[in-house]
Amino acid sequence: MFIVVVLGIGWAVGYVTAPSEWYANLNKPFFNPPGWLFAPVWSILYVLIAIAGWRVWNAGESTLKLLWIIQMVLNFLWSPAFFGIQMPALALVIILVLLVTIYAFIAKAWNRDRTSALLFLPYAAWVTFATLLNGSIVVLN
Repeated sequence: MFIVVVLGIGWAVGYVTAPSEWYANLNKPFFNPPGWLFAPVWSILYVLIAIAGWRVWNAGESTLKLLWIIQMVLNFLWSPAFFGIQMPALALVIILVLLVTIYAFIAKAWNRDRTSALLFLPYAAWVTFATLLNGSIVVLN
């Protein structure tokens, strides 16, 4: 169930806020990945996030549940801020808070549910990269 919900919301947010001509016209850093890469990467990450969420939910750890929920809300807010209302600076603030929340989840889960913490490591790496990309777009534009 977690996988269906997380993937479904992720795909819906991605569909509604798909990059437009506005994004195509932005100055981007040399390390900007090709557009086709985002959907498969996020699909894999959402599966990992969902599995971790399911594990945390079943374990009953309230702090981990809260961190998982907060990071999902922030994750789903980023695209509307960046692509929807076209405010990369606001999106940068959101993704920075998201990144802190992801690392807080990993740190808190490390001794309680190592598997969930490990499932979040690729997510942390990708969001770290996305934060650098978002910040670079803010600076370049």
